[in-house]
Amino acid sequence: MEESATSVQTFSRDAQAAAPVTRVSLSRVGVTGVEKVIRVCGERTENGSAADRSLEAGLYHAELECLVDLNPEQAGVHMSRFEEVVNEAIDEVVLQESLKAEGLAAHIAERVREQQGGLRSEVRISARYPETKPAPVSELPTQEIYTLFGTAVASERGTRTLIGVEAQGMTACPCAQGLVETGARERLAEHGYTPEQISEIVGAVPIATHNQRGIGRLYVGRPEESGIDIDARDLLAIVEASMSSEIYELLKRSDERAVVEKAHANPRFVEDCVREMIRRVTDAFPDLAGDAFVQARQENLETIHRHNVIAERYGLIAEIASELTSGVHSRHHTTMREWLEAPASS
Repeated sequence: MEESATSVQTFSRDAQAAAPVTRVSLSRVGVTGVEKVIRVCGERTENGSAADRSLEAGLYHAELECLVDLNPEQAGVHMSRFEEVVNEAIDEVVLQESLKAEGLAAHIAERVREQQGGLRSEVRISARYPETKPAPVSELPTQEIYTLFGTAVASERGTRTLIGVEAQGMTACPCAQGLVETGARERLAEHGYTPEQISEIVGAVPIATHNQRGIGRLYVGRPEESGIDIDARDLLAIVEASMSSEIYELLKRSDERAVVEKAHANPRFVEDCVREMIRRVTDAFPDLAGDAFVQARQENLETIHRHNVIAERYGLIAEIASELTSGVHSRHHTTMREWLEAPASS
């Protein structure tokens, strides 16, 4: 019996806290692919009624990644502590307020850094959640699924957060529409219509083109102690408005016509969508500091090609604002990784 007790004590030592054979620090160690079901309470107004822009209360699926740096004197991190921190944070944060993925990520990142004794920790969350929206003409309620992203980096200087969203929409190709319009003008002229009549017809009738389903992503990063509050639903509105038209899961005939006509009256290249997202962010959040971060990405699923097309812009607000005012191409576009890992200012 005594030998058995001694054996148990031998194997219960804290192996993670021991010095490693090769003493070199690790940039990031942790857990990834952590799946959780989180409960979200609908946001309420001051009088207790449901807010017009509230998230739907319910259970949502989320995936998390928790990472911390590791000093050269420590063999490993305590993996079980990641699970403990995540569970505690979900109970304390999400059950008591509407879903803010970056807020939850910040809460977990600060706890992870404290529990693991790291100089820096990083937490990323992605969650799928629904919102009920009215169709454009019939106003029939239709449930749309969006993706919300939250990233937080906690260090000795504080916690910086990155909020992101993904939404789908529709784009109509300006190039093909121009070709179709040219052909239509030629045929109308052959039928004896005057130039004035042709212009009137072309202006009144939607011009055909090929279209794509677009997937837009938008991220906004706030430095430590920024004090700027950004609602994910405002970013979703920007993403959808930057395409030719919003799309809906459920449409009546009147809605379908409205969506198609809106898209063809507002043709946009994949590049246009990204530039619109960037412009709308700077207009919507004028108080963002120059060291805040923004990234816009658009992917269009082509219909007349076998490939898809993408466009992207990322950088500091200061870099983008300089281009918007001067038109001069900035030499460096700060990446998301550079911004997240930026050293503390002196």
